[in-house]
Amino acid sequence: MSLSVWPLFAYAEPAQPDHSAALRVSMLDPVVVTPTLTSRTTEASLSSVTVIDEKQLRERQPQDMTEMLRGQPGVDITGNGAFGKATSVYLRGTGSSSTLLMVDGVRLRSATAGSPSWQFLPTTLIDRIEIVRGPRGSLYGADAVGGVVQVFTPGARNLSNEQSGWMELGGGSFNSRRVAAGAQGEQDGTRYNVAVDRFDTDGTEIREGSEDRGYDNTSAVARLTHRFDNDAEIGVFGFRAAGSTEFEGSTPEQEKVTDYAMQIAGVKGQLWVTENWLSKLILSDARDDNENFTDGDRDSIFNTRSRAANWQNVFALGDHQLVVGADYLQDLVDSTTLYLEDERENTAGFAQLLLNFGDVDVQASGRYDDNEAYGSETTGGLALGYKLDSHHRLRASYGTAFRAPTFNDLYFPGFGNDQLDPESSKSTEVGARGQYQHWFWDIAAYQTEVDDLIAYALQGGRYAPFNVNRARIRGAEVAVGMEINQWRAGAAFTAQDPEDRDTGLVLQRQSQRSFRFDLDRALGEFSLGGSVVLQGHRYNDADNDVRLSGFGLLDLRAGWNFAPNWSTRLAVKNVLDKEYTTAQNFGGWNYMNAGRSVMLSLRYDR
Repeated sequence: MSLSVWPLFAYAEPAQPDHSAALRVSMLDPVVVTPTLTSRTTEASLSSVTVIDEKQLRERQPQDMTEMLRGQPGVDITGNGAFGKATSVYLRGTGSSSTLLMVDGVRLRSATAGSPSWQFLPTTLIDRIEIVRGPRGSLYGADAVGGVVQVFTPGARNLSNEQSGWMELGGGSFNSRRVAAGAQGEQDGTRYNVAVDRFDTDGTEIREGSEDRGYDNTSAVARLTHRFDNDAEIGVFGFRAAGSTEFEGSTPEQEKVTDYAMQIAGVKGQLWVTENWLSKLILSDARDDNENFTDGDRDSIFNTRSRAANWQNVFALGDHQLVVGADYLQDLVDSTTLYLEDERENTAGFAQLLLNFGDVDVQASGRYDDNEAYGSETTGGLALGYKLDSHHRLRASYGTAFRAPTFNDLYFPGFGNDQLDPESSKSTEVGARGQYQHWFWDIAAYQTEVDDLIAYALQGGRYAPFNVNRARIRGAEVAVGMEINQWRAGAAFTAQDPEDRDTGLVLQRQSQRSFRFDLDRALGEFSLGGSVVLQGHRYNDADNDVRLSGFGLLDLRAGWNFAPNWSTRLAVKNVLDKEYTTAQNFGGWNYMNAGRSVMLSLRYDR
């Protein structure tokens, strides 16, 4: 009996068929857990998956999540400025509330807004990112229409029991400063991991002619896990990011500030009931709090809380696997705005069958959700894979998903519509992958149809959200990766047509083309690298009247391991000092992003 090193939703599971053992150790075909809730290689998952590993995160020194996500296959990013400003992540042309964010297996988002605060995630406390494109409603429930992004914090995967620690100091442009540290270890079956990060900056202009808008973030991760002699485990974990961010008011002189906090706390456990049956449970509490001020006076408070329980059972059935589970989610709202309802509950049951017949793999899943606010939803998924030979695999899949109406959609005073139905979608995908010793390629084509899109409209003399729109998104993605002789390279290209079926126009703020290229070279104790991102134009409005130009960004980086345990990193962002925007304000002015910047860091690893 072997015990996996993955967190909940990806704990150890009974042995599974493995037709690519020689590739498992390669970074080109990493083991992923998000697509199927079980540990499988990217190639065997029958999904379109991108993995951003710890090495890439350390090399590239990102200031925020958007730097790592932008230009990845099927991913589009918009933001209201740099450093802690509102950010939206779109997967495969679907809306920002149709991308599910998981942190160490726990759903994290605002129940009122419906989307996560991506801009507040501290990249120094992230060890790994898995991006799964395509519907995952049959496994994760609401909001996984475009896909799932799962973030793993230090210690979540328990890759090492060795005593170790690290410390990092950094500083650079815009008077930016960072200090971070962490430690982990194990004794007598008890593992611990703790890490902290502090980042603050004077920021940049958001609006031309205005003042710089600053940002600060203090974050921490902690977990404690004990493994018993029978390989049962129990542990507690927590994550918190809190601080303040300044943004633009109705005039350049007006000062607006949001004090924010996002956190997760929970307990998790797993038990081998029999040799072929693993049972796992997680209880969690996630919060997203915002307190808003204008010129020092408090305007509003929006605090949301999500209490969740997830029970998952994994059974080994010869060469096959069965996953059966149930979960419970309670959303609570505490706000100065008097919502018509401030609580709702969701219960669900799900099952997944993973079948292997030699060169043929079949994955079938289904889920039933019962929500007291909008009723019940049933979702399903089916994927087929065929291995042509030891290097090539074909895949095809079909899945359904839905996006739940938010508290703002349903209950905001004067605007909410409690008769809303969830948005529903159905997606089809075909793809192929070539996996070799030193490189891989992956291509996919997909179509997603979304019905009952929630949009604000004037009906019956009332301006409110209604289920009025339909969308069809067609697209194709290509990804290539290589790792050979100290060279590491990756490229991605996305072409998509996100169409409003009622008007024939392009969906709001969706880019139709993107390209990304990353190249890194190790030279003994030195390393050099660079990234290029090209992004096509987009329309800021549903009528396609406001066109925001495309742009290209170049980043360069260098590293030096100048002594045992000591290293330094230099990152130059937006080398060409490109002015670009991905969103326009309602007042008609463009949100400005950061120009050229330099960041230097010093790190000690013990």
